Amino acid sequence: MTPTRHTARIYRGTPRNLARLAQALIRGELVAVPTETVYGLAADALSPRACRRIFRAKGRPASDPLIVHIHAWRQLELLAEPNEAARRLAAAFWPGPLTLVLSKKPVVPAIVTAGLPSVAVRMPRHPLLQRLLKLCGRPLAAPSANPFGYVSPTTAEHVCLGLGAKIRYILEGGATPIGLESTIVDLRDPRKPRLLRPGAITREQLEKVLGCRVALARRPTPAPQGAQLAPGLLKRHYSPHTRVVLHATAAPADWLHAPSNEAWLLIMKPGQATPPNVHWLDARGNLRGVARRLFSQLRQLDAAGYRRIHVELAPGGGLAEAINDRLRRAAAAG
Repeated sequence: MTPTRHTARIYRGTPRNLARLAQALIRGELVAVPTETVYGLAADALSPRACRRIFRAKGRPASDPLIVHIHAWRQLELLAEPNEAARRLAAAFWPGPLTLVLSKKPVVPAIVTAGLPSVAVRMPRHPLLQRLLKLCGRPLAAPSANPFGYVSPTTAEHVCLGLGAKIRYILEGGATPIGLESTIVDLRDPRKPRLLRPGAITREQLEKVLGCRVALARRPTPAPQGAQLAPGLLKRHYSPHTRVVLHATAAPADWLHAPSNEAWLLIMKPGQATPPNVHWLDARGNLRGVARRLFSQLRQLDAAGYRRIHVELAPGGGLAEAINDRLRRAAAAG
């Protein structure tokens, strides 16, 4: 079998390289970029032609909208109709891993929003992406930089493995510090905020700032034309090729004598010796460490040739809600 030939080049975040990549984006090309959550595949959000390239490169259905990334509040006012709830959340969490769904303005192309009258927007915290956004002077649409439905990339090397034959530019920003996609909140009706996708900004944090309950939309209903209100809402997503099996807890009796061709991925390091097919996400079970390493570990185990990957669910609420959301989608039947 002939190896896939990669055309992508990884660029360090020097001033010269950032200027080069900004010009590529202005020309309508794609650039994979680091964010604090996962790596994104960026294009000029106001160019339908550029955004179509995202869908082609990822094999992404047109029914799945894109998140638009901005660097200043004035850009949000260009794209959407902000309300008081949006202002409060932005003041508390932007720049950061929070995406707001609001009514859109006509300047946003239909391809970005899957034809819906709403748009998902966030202001990322990663310093390299912030600089790139300022150099471009325009908002950037950027879903995760991987083939559609696969495990999200948390390093530039992950991007190269998945999309290296389809894109030319990757901005190196190191391993992403959060490791899970952004929290998404539907604020179209500010009196009834809904959590569409949990993330590092937890439901409890949102409720504290808004002063009201934030409902969890467990099964968002697609629009009549089949479009999703926001990305990451499909039943199966973030999925390795290897079958994932979830466990509420994983006792030593479960994994000590498991078949060697089946991997176990635990939340924390066991206090005893483990077989080679047993892995863990954080030595002490710290959920921030678990989230940061989850996708990277799933990728590693997927590439190792195991027949199945058994994964322990995270205990508790807060960030565990986001971790378990990704795991349930990764394990869902296709």
